[in-house]
Amino acid sequence: MLDQRNIPYTIIELPAKKLSAIKAAQIMGVPPEMVYKTIVVRRQFKGKPILAVIPGDKSVNLKSIAQAIGEKRVILATEREAEQLTKLQAGGISPLALINKGFQVILDRDATLLDNIYISGGQRGMNICIPVTDLIQITNAVLAAITR
Repeated sequence: MLDQRNIPYTIIELPAKKLSAIKAAQIMGVPPEMVYKTIVVRRQFKGKPILAVIPGDKSVNLKSIAQAIGEKRVILATEREAEQLTKLQAGGISPLALINKGFQVILDRDATLLDNIYISGGQRGMNICIPVTDLIQITNAVLAAITR
């Protein structure tokens, strides 16, 4: 898909086990603030879940997400719920793998301070380095301050 859209990227292979974003950054030799993780967040009522893409060294702020998308309240999905909702393993959940699946993507605004970020490639053990502007465009990401 990235090739079809002429989006430059680099695939980085890691051990095929669930790693924290900070551990992945150490293995890749990049600063942890460049490695982003995807957090699955459920809406309080009906609607497709949200994919919050945040720096690996930060925590998600649910109130900020709710405010950014006009919801009264959102709920952090458990690891099991996240896997059931996305059909991907935790540690491999990627906004790229879920394009056209109806998930809303919210990218932490701090990503715009970087040229490229590392995100999961859709399976454990595969990370992708991608230009931030291309990630925003391809996923139709909303930008908001969603971490603490």
